[in-house]
Amino acid sequence: MLTVLGFAMIATFLVLIMMKKMSPIAALVLIPALFCVAVGQGAQLGDYVIEGVGKLAPTAAMLMFAIVYFGVMIDVGLFDPIVRGILRFCKADPVRVVVGTAVLAAIVSLDGDGSTTFMITVSAMYPLYKRLGMSLVVLTGVAATANGVMNTLPWGGPTARAATALKLDAADIFVPMIPALGVGLLFVFALAYVLGRRERKRIGYLTLDEALAPETETVLVAAGGAGTDSPKKAAGGSAESTDGVGTGTGAAGGEDAGAAGDEGFQGLDPNRPTLRPGLYWFNAGLTIVLLTAMILELLPIPVLFLLGAALALTVNYPNMAEQKARIAAHAENVLNVSGMVFAAAVFTGVLTGTGMVKHMADWLVGAIPEGMGPHMAVVTGVLSLPLTYFMSNDGFYFGVLPVLAEAGAAHGVSPLEIARASLVGQALHMSSPLVPAVYVLVGMAKVEFGDHTRFTVKWAALTSLVVLAAGILFGII
Repeated sequence: MLTVLGFAMIATFLVLIMMKKMSPIAALVLIPALFCVAVGQGAQLGDYVIEGVGKLAPTAAMLMFAIVYFGVMIDVGLFDPIVRGILRFCKADPVRVVVGTAVLAAIVSLDGDGSTTFMITVSAMYPLYKRLGMSLVVLTGVAATANGVMNTLPWGGPTARAATALKLDAADIFVPMIPALGVGLLFVFALAYVLGRRERKRIGYLTLDEALAPETETVLVAAGGAGTDSPKKAAGGSAESTDGVGTGTGAAGGEDAGAAGDEGFQGLDPNRPTLRPGLYWFNAGLTIVLLTAMILELLPIPVLFLLGAALALTVNYPNMAEQKARIAAHAENVLNVSGMVFAAAVFTGVLTGTGMVKHMADWLVGAIPEGMGPHMAVVTGVLSLPLTYFMSNDGFYFGVLPVLAEAGAAHGVSPLEIARASLVGQALHMSSPLVPAVYVLVGMAKVEFGDHTRFTVKWAALTSLVVLAAGILFGII
């Protein structure tokens, strides 16, 4: 019964948010609460929620201060040269823009933290997507999938969890997987190229001069609210939006790039009052030190971002009123993301506390036919897609993976193969509603979570299957 209710709860949540019948925060809270009562454990709801909140509180704190920190870095102009450089490299060509998004997300993912990756990637690329009228779900989908492949780095989390759960060396798991993961990353770049061509066909190709021309009559996209589907036909393009998802508020080509009236391109406004050009190298050095300390784990990540945000505010805006103004400017993002994380704590708390996760995992493992025993590594790779999407990495790697490894060992399958196969689902995992970082991504990009899910899941799942196929082909799995 718990197995059926567990799958029903997840399905109900996904259907409601993808159909936009409920907001993600409301769905994350109300649906698990109702199902908790349905399984007869309503009296324990408070305990489950408090336990879930306790586990996610450090993540929420990290995201709150990370948003403030990177928000201040955007305000002071740290990323302006990056945006200008990418714009000139991309030459207003949607293909280059989307491929550039994948490359940037992959490079920034080397720090091992998804939230940081999404903040930097969206900060750099969002103005460009808005200026050209490109679909923002392409931005979120490509960034999430590229980060998912790179999330398998030993310091990213999943590899370390697999090594700990099966008492193996992380290097023995990760190093042989590099060729397969490399194929997966190349597939993401190829996917970005294809999606970019679709965007080029939809909105047309503009030269850099045309994109920045102050008097051009070309309309890139009609102004409208975020998520609207009202693009006008651009030069050589059509009015269709990618997968039916609107491109959001755009900008008429007649506005100057960087003009204050162009909301999507404010990041390039050379005259905005929040800029601190005299402190550019201080801010760049502070960011490098912060990311280095995070990779070296000198302090817990929430503490690092708390200290970094406080220092950035104090040095760049010594005036108390200016500090309050900067905090207020980013309060909406902070509230949206931290609220989503605490709401997710209700979902995960109920899913774990009621025993639904355990019953779902046991049912899936038990459903494996006896004849598949010698192929448990492949089975593990396939199961990693739905399990890491519907469960936290902790739940999968510490709860399910040992069971799969034990079943494989009975048929002579090495635990190392099982561990390597367990990594292939990470491309899909990074778009799971249980991953706090994904709310940073969609929140900063102003994309509805349901739109992101509907667009991204199929491509992310395909990427995971490519990694699995490459692992089998190379004899790694």
